Amino acid sequence: MPIPDFQTVMRPLLAKVQDGQEHRNRDLVAALTTEFKLTDAERKELLPSGQQEVFANRVGWAKTYLKIAGLVESTARGVFRITERGKEVLRANPARIDLKVLRAEPAYAAAQAKKGEQAEPVPTDSPAESKTPEEAMEDSYQTIREGLGSDLLQRLKTGAPAFFERLVVELLVKMGYGGSRIDAGKAIGRSGDEGVDGIINEDRLGLDTIYIQAKRWEGTVSRPEIQKFAGALQGFRAKKGIFITTSNFSREATDYAAKIDSKIVLIDGERLWSLMLDNGIGVTTVATYAIQRVDNDYFSEEG
Repeated sequence: MPIPDFQTVMRPLLAKVQDGQEHRNRDLVAALTTEFKLTDAERKELLPSGQQEVFANRVGWAKTYLKIAGLVESTARGVFRITERGKEVLRANPARIDLKVLRAEPAYAAAQAKKGEQAEPVPTDSPAESKTPEEAMEDSYQTIREGLGSDLLQRLKTGAPAFFERLVVELLVKMGYGGSRIDAGKAIGRSGDEGVDGIINEDRLGLDTIYIQAKRWEGTVSRPEIQKFAGALQGFRAKKGIFITTSNFSREATDYAAKIDSKIVLIDGERLWSLMLDNGIGVTTVATYAIQRVDNDYFSEEG
């Protein structure tokens, strides 16, 4: 089954702690993983940031909302238990506990009133409410990122070929290849029309070299183009190459690159703009948002 959203987790979570005993967060995540019959792949699925497992994040937010509503309470670091009000809600045997149910709880309403705003501005039946705050933020981040990536590719396709070559140099140097930018710049383009567009050091000491093919394409790059590049590598007795394009590669091209002896890394347009963003090439930061959490180690020294 798909990974349940954080609202779907609320009632099963509350039911797991109805014994009134203290429960640890990690034990609840494990128990609910079994409850929802998640596969190992689903259990390990990460948020786009790669910083936290999706299901653990949703369990954490389910507990947070239940705590705001006064249905559970923290008793120690990473430990919580059900409250008397939580037991009362369970005894009413609701089919589901979600934000609609929590809005009717005085503690939840009081917490929102304290912030001077409504509990949730989004309608209960909206798909947006299935997302935790982190998921909603990361979705927005990815949307901005993809839009920026599309703009970058369009600029690369319409720019001058020499600019594209310089960008490739800057990107590879920023990623740790080629030594200095001057050395890398001299290497790119020096091979003429012998089937490669440039040669760059794999490391600063020049212990190995990587051959580069960098092409601005509109259509799909097919297998013959990769075969031609692989042949050029053999002519140079080279084992490593990078083929960079602003478009994409056919399945046959990808399969061929994976099977041959030479190691050829294929970088399509999507991966290219992703690398540019990750390395700050062609973009500037206009805003930064820091997501923080309570430092449990700090409070463990309290008193």
